[in-house]
Order: sequence, then C-alpha cells, then structure tokens
Amino acid sequence: MHVDFRNKHLVDLYQDGKSKKYRVPQEILKKFFMRIQELEAGRDIHDIWKKPSLNYEKMQGYENRYSIRIQDKWRLEMEIEWENAEMTVGDIYVIELSNHYR
Repeated sequence: MHVDFRNKHLVDLYQDGKSKKYRVPQEILKKFFMRIQELEAGRDIHDIWKKPSLNYEKMQGYENRYSIRIQDKWRLEMEIEWENAEMTVGDIYVIELSNHYR
C-alpha cells in the first residue's frame, strides 16, 4: 500500500530523525520507522490486520481514520483513502504520532 504524510513535522521526523514538534524517545523513533516500513510493505489491509502487535483499529468519530500501535501508549494515526469497495486496498496518509494516554 502507498504511504504518505499529511503532517510536515512527521515528514521531518521520518526523513531527518528529528522534528521540532515531536520529541520522542529513541526507542519510539526506531519503532516509528519500523511501522512505516510495515505499512509500505503491506499489499492490502489484511497484512496489517493479521499482526496483533499493531493493534489496528478504526478510530471512533471519524469516517476514515485508523490507528496502529507504536509501543505501549504510543500510536500512529492515519487516514486511508480506499481504492476499492471492499476497503482492502488504499492510500495511507499518516497524520499524527501521539502519546495516546497523556
């Protein structure tokens, strides 16, 4: 699946390993990179669903926003623009890296 960013600060974090907005521990940064790579490697949404460690879920109150777990309290929020009626293939747009339980 195609992955892109809708957040300039996350682009900086992904490209440079640092961002003014996101000051995250090194282990979270490492997992952030891993999660983006896992999303890029997925052929369809089933490749994400079948990994329990990602804890993929639809976010309440949004039509097309989903999240996956980075580690413990940290999650990656994304929007998916589906390309098919079955909602299995689409473009993923990463919008937020959040400390879910701040």
